[in-house]
Amino acid sequence: MYRIPNNLDLSPVVGQITTELRVGQFDLQFTFGSVSFSVKSPVDLFCDGKLLAHWEEGRWPDPGFFDIMNTEVRRCEIINDRLIVFEFQNGITMHLEDSSDQYECIQIFFEGEQSSWII
Repeated sequence: MYRIPNNLDLSPVVGQITTELRVGQFDLQFTFGSVSFSVKSPVDLFCDGKLLAHWEEGRWPDPGFFDIMNTEVRRCEIINDRLIVFEFQNGITMHLEDSSDQYECIQIFFEGEQSSWII
């Protein structure tokens, strides 16, 4: 809805791992070190350019999400104002997309900060 701002610094995510995914009725939540995400738009995992796993509101995540558990984030890139891509040590990429013009899609919380980024 609000688009991904170009001044969003996700560098603290690089080198971190996630040890749990939390599945809500309307969101998927995960944490990399001191940065937590709550995603309401679809999340896709790719390996070698092929779709490995998918999550969307109202569904349980595909089993491929286990493949990012305890795996280090090698790179995080804001591709454009609608797409963030995480690349993991095992070659899997996770795509977070601002896919709605009406609703908030992603909330990003940095530990120790009062406010969050709402996309």
